[in-house]
Amino acid sequence: MDAFSSSPVNKDLDPSIVDSLVQMFDESNNLVKIFRMSRDRFIECNIHRLRLRLIGSRTIDGREYNLPTCSEIAAIIVGDIGVDNAYCDIIVELKQGGLHKINELHPSYMALQYPLLFPYGEDGFRLCILCRNIDEIRSDMNDFITMREYYAFRLQERDDKGHTLIFGGRLFQQFDVDAYKCIEAIRLMWVKKNQEKLRIELYNGLKDTVMRGDTTPAFAGKRFVLPSSFTGSPRYMIENYQDAMAIYRWAGYPDLFITFTCNAKWPEIELFLSRKPGQKIEDRPDVVAKVFKIKLGQLLNDLKHGRHFGRVLAVVYTVEYQKRGLPHAHILFFLHSDDKHPTAAKIDKIISAEIPDLNKEPLAYDAVKQYMVHGPCGSINSRASCMIENKCVKHFPKKFCSQTTVVNDGFPIYRRRNNGIYVERNGVKLDNRYIVPPNIDLLVKFQAHINVEWCNRSRSIKYLFKYITKGDRATLILEENLHVDASTGMQKTQMKLRDT
Repeated sequence: MDAFSSSPVNKDLDPSIVDSLVQMFDESNNLVKIFRMSRDRFIECNIHRLRLRLIGSRTIDGREYNLPTCSEIAAIIVGDIGVDNAYCDIIVELKQGGLHKINELHPSYMALQYPLLFPYGEDGFRLCILCRNIDEIRSDMNDFITMREYYAFRLQERDDKGHTLIFGGRLFQQFDVDAYKCIEAIRLMWVKKNQEKLRIELYNGLKDTVMRGDTTPAFAGKRFVLPSSFTGSPRYMIENYQDAMAIYRWAGYPDLFITFTCNAKWPEIELFLSRKPGQKIEDRPDVVAKVFKIKLGQLLNDLKHGRHFGRVLAVVYTVEYQKRGLPHAHILFFLHSDDKHPTAAKIDKIISAEIPDLNKEPLAYDAVKQYMVHGPCGSINSRASCMIENKCVKHFPKKFCSQTTVVNDGFPIYRRRNNGIYVERNGVKLDNRYIVPPNIDLLVKFQAHINVEWCNRSRSIKYLFKYITKGDRATLILEENLHVDASTGMQKTQMKLRDT
């Protein structure tokens, strides 16, 4: 919410509600005075205003460094963690002079950040909160709860408690990201302060420096090592890669690569939100993640203990989140030696790249139409998001093929017959050339995008490793935010202050 802005006032705001909120804050929230002093100080001082600009042009890997495709909440950590900036903090100027820092370990940190979510200035996380141990899981009654446990408790919805946080909308999402940022920062600080326990001297040799590529003396300095137990660290990624390679050495080449994407319109999600007036799917990423976790567990259970593809020896998978916030999983299946070399007819039973007959299989037809159709793109729609230099990056439309074959480089070409069956999307008739291959049984059961591919024998492990380690990054700069006055033609600093 902008306290000062040159933009027009939102006409959807009810002035009486705003006045009531201001009166409530004045009467019940002592921290409001801090915001008012910050506002007055901002007006009095000549402070340069900065804006954040994402860099779209790049010369590095586009799978990692890319611009957001939709409006999303994100946390930005500026610079390296040092002695002077070890914590994220709020700086408050005292009346008697001097500055006071309130970091994420202070009980008022979140209340200062989100006054609408903490209308009475309630305390947040602090050190030494005793665990009540109601379920008697912990053996020591003097145990203290961790920051992760505290925020997990706050994010749970309870019928007998207030739902101010849960109904926060975009502010709820920002609170989630901020809470995760605080948890991650505390974990990093623990690693930094316990380097001796991690035996970092094993990694500080000259040879390790050269192996990292730091051959310039300017890069020399003290480094802090992240252990393999820290989720997302380089050693964590390498350790998981080595585990996958150990499975590969024991079970042989993986056979199937499956991409399972969350369906935001699953009936379980819609039923839950129907009981929460005013809430949308994007307002509850916690519910979407929970339902997807349940569905993913059921899918893995069906494939490991069922006979959809044959006897399964091992499974390796990773879960990612798309730019629009929906989770999806990349799964590799290692089959028994009896099922590793199927015929073309058996592949056709496992994987279908054709549109089912509407009269014979209406449920399968509707599922393929809704979840497994790519496009329209190509010459039909040159402005599609997948089109770069007048070519589809996913290589659609495919060619018609009368039977399934495996070419010399190990990639399969699925059967796509020109049988006259089509689906209509955006007024365009699309045939088998635009179908992303699924397994029909799984598609009908889970009602979601489930792409099933027969693995290339030489690249699948590297493909999985790439997906685990690539991540998502963006290049950005901070610059002075100036605008030109239309009447004078002079540049003026834009006055804008955000509460959060």
